[in-house]
Amino acid sequence: MFGMNTLSSGLEKASGGLLEKVLAKMSGNIFSSIFFGAVVTAAVQSSTATTVIVIGLVNAGILKLRGAVGIIMGANIGTTMTAQILRLANLEGSGDSSFFVNFIKPTNLSAILAIAGIIFIMFSKRSRKKTVGEILVGVAILLTGMTTMRAAVEPMAQLEAFKKIFQVLENPLLGILAGAVVTVCTQSSAAAVGILQAISGSGAILFASAFPIIMGTNIGTCVTPMLSSLNSSKNAKRAGLLHFYFNLIGTIIFLIGIYTYQILVGWSFWDSEFTTGNIANFHTIFNIVVTAIFIPFAGVLEKLACLTVRDKPEDDEDDIKEDHLDERFLVTPNVAISQTSEAVVQMGVQAQKNFKSVMKIYQQFDPKLAEKIREREDTIDRLEDRVGQYLIKLNDCGLSEDESAKVTAYFHLISEYERIGDYTINILETAEALFEDEVSFSDEAMRELNITFDAISEIISLAIKATKTMEVEDMVRIEPLEEVVDRLVEELKSIHIDRAKSGICKVEVGVHFIDILTNVERISDHCSNIAVYLLACKKEYSSLKKHEYLDKLHTNGPESYERSIEEYTAKYALSK
Repeated sequence: MFGMNTLSSGLEKASGGLLEKVLAKMSGNIFSSIFFGAVVTAAVQSSTATTVIVIGLVNAGILKLRGAVGIIMGANIGTTMTAQILRLANLEGSGDSSFFVNFIKPTNLSAILAIAGIIFIMFSKRSRKKTVGEILVGVAILLTGMTTMRAAVEPMAQLEAFKKIFQVLENPLLGILAGAVVTVCTQSSAAAVGILQAISGSGAILFASAFPIIMGTNIGTCVTPMLSSLNSSKNAKRAGLLHFYFNLIGTIIFLIGIYTYQILVGWSFWDSEFTTGNIANFHTIFNIVVTAIFIPFAGVLEKLACLTVRDKPEDDEDDIKEDHLDERFLVTPNVAISQTSEAVVQMGVQAQKNFKSVMKIYQQFDPKLAEKIREREDTIDRLEDRVGQYLIKLNDCGLSEDESAKVTAYFHLISEYERIGDYTINILETAEALFEDEVSFSDEAMRELNITFDAISEIISLAIKATKTMEVEDMVRIEPLEEVVDRLVEELKSIHIDRAKSGICKVEVGVHFIDILTNVERISDHCSNIAVYLLACKKEYSSLKKHEYLDKLHTNGPESYERSIEEYTAKYALSK
């Protein structure tokens, strides 16, 4: 079990977010869903992990229930890969003395893999190579555990009590129950089947007792996903039930088919010894055949789950989509980081909507729109709190160097977007004060403010785009505009002071004008901070120091930086 866990962890890291990338391309085609489900599960070596993550994606509204059906079917096929790997233990007693067979025997292969893995882990500086070492060590421990367990069980084959246990398990109900209980205890159908394979080396297991145990493991593996869906949305609960119904009905069909044939005709191998390879093959065949049977009835499975978890009449037609921060994603950090990015982007989008709404407030004051702005600000604050708590949990998930850098950046980004929201509220409060005092800016002052507002709206858009794409070319577009905003604000302050001196503008109105300029300048500064924190995620900027980087950029920036400043200066010039 430790070897399986080590192998699974290494494969997941090496997959580099395979699950997320695959599901992003998921279509409504049942065959592609099954294929992707099998591939992802083979990569992470756990159908339970795949199913739990699928439930999380359904809960977040990212994956539709129909798409989940095929992935869950494919996950059952993908998990059989572990049993096929473990059948190598059967070679240990083989009389074949060829070089290749001797090489892949567990006692030899596990030693070679362990040495290679240890070398990678101890002497490689790159995290990717260390991950390869972790995979190799995982396989070595897994094979060593299998051969050790097999050797320990072999003497028990002579005990009558041991034989009687498996004679009792020839009762299909008891066999299924035993398989399910062991799977629940180990939290892995692959581990339960692996234990059965190890015991099969004793020669005490017959087909009559082995096949119901194998089918029981498929039912036992449904427990964890179903438990994880209890406090989730209706569709997430339905996804958990899909997994359960698929395995339960498939087991019933197989039981009826096998026992009917046994009673009417009789299987020639019914009382034959079931070897490690036989178990692996039966496990694979069972899941492939059940999947093939259910392909035409995928819609029926979905309807059955919907009938079990019904919509209430008072419910809205569409479920309220919960945020993307589902703890089920934590088992796959790369996916969890991707979903965190979605939540951070959502904070930026809400802040941008608020700023654009405030721009409208200055055109025509609307109390209802002001209330909507405050509601969005509450949403931003709640998101900051949830994302922060989620990042703390994510930080404890054994992240790679790149993943850790992103988590650090997101800790900073949620604070930056929250501050943008706060300064937008300050600008709103200024608008409310002007409305209550029944005063307004001059047409010229409003024209100047609108130019500034347009620049701020664009810089927030650039920050959101950079957060979403994580592309350097998007990040470096922010700082030139920030410098142009700084110059624009300084110019406007000077102009407004001159207007106040000449008596064109009242002092109390002038104070509000300066307050607005101060707040927009700070919003621009926070967008600049976002760009710097995102750049620090990139390997080429890993040693970046914020103040040194900005000072160098402002005093001796590259030609592209100066060109961008010229473009923005022309775009947001006061005299057009």
